[in-house]
Amino acid sequence: MMDIEKHVANALIQASTTPPKNILDKYKELLKTETNENSKWVIELLLENAKIAKNTKKPLCDDTGIPHVLIEIGENSEIPPTLFQDIHLGIKKGLKELPARPMAVKGNSIERICQKKGLYDNPSELKSAPIFVDTVTGKGVRIHILMLGGGPEIRAKTYRVFHKRDYQNIHDEIVNHLKEEIPSLGCTPCIPSIGIGRTHYEANTLLIKAMAKGSLTNQSNLENKITVALNKTNFGPLNMGGKNTVLGTFIEIGHQRASGVRIVAIRPCCCVEPRRASITL
Repeated sequence: MMDIEKHVANALIQASTTPPKNILDKYKELLKTETNENSKWVIELLLENAKIAKNTKKPLCDDTGIPHVLIEIGENSEIPPTLFQDIHLGIKKGLKELPARPMAVKGNSIERICQKKGLYDNPSELKSAPIFVDTVTGKGVRIHILMLGGGPEIRAKTYRVFHKRDYQNIHDEIVNHLKEEIPSLGCTPCIPSIGIGRTHYEANTLLIKAMAKGSLTNQSNLENKITVALNKTNFGPLNMGGKNTVLGTFIEIGHQRASGVRIVAIRPCCCVEPRRASITL
């Protein structure tokens, strides 16, 4: 029987220390096309940072992030009775072994908002975001672990867009928002991740799915179009100029209602994100 707690802990550590291969391959590809020497230097540093983090099992960034979990359950599949308990225990174990940066705030609800009681010294006190469960075709159970940093959250946005029966209006709203926020994010090249749904909740769950499952080697026409538009800004890596402001774009589009409005969630994942790893039960 699979030790779910152990596998979740290992997945959290992997997500925090080891970028997916297709992201590393994309950085290496950028080195061949980037002509701005400052930008090439930044990309080389990012690759060196990734190598050190993987070899030493150290976090890719000082902001070790907040754990987010997406569980995909196949049709007619059974889940272990202690699945959720094991996931939470695995997260605690992974945060301690990593170790994550102590970020959990002490106190009651109001005290936590005001941060008056200080922080817990133990990184395993950091709780994960509520677990998101989705049903999918096929059999089996798949657990995705993501570590979400604070910088992209500050630059993220969920809002309504009047589509006017033209997807170009959605595209323009997304690009215009990211053009404003990416320079303030600073940690570029980034991967904009986007969810488009019927409600704010649904749009953000689709955003999580986009981060968990997006692929730089299999980009849709809309993803490519957004990437091209943002790379024309010439913000470049760490805003030093150059033609590689974003690596690619991840979009998940859900069901839509008969309405003139679409709810769009946008998050510009920074240069070490999305930090993700997956487990198949």
